[in-house]
Amino acid sequence: MGIRQTLKKWAAYQQTVRELTALDNRQLNDLGINRTDIQRIARDHASSI
Repeated sequence: MGIRQTLKKWAAYQQTVRELTALDNRQLNDLGINRTDIQRIARDHASSI
């Protein structure tokens, strides 16, 4: 994997974490997400890119 792809994945991870942590607990609950799941979800999303 090249540096561009690595940076793209890192940016996607960071953006996902940022967006999900900005939500309050009720919004996360509506989506079926626990706050403890945010990093895993972000990793899964970034690895799919």
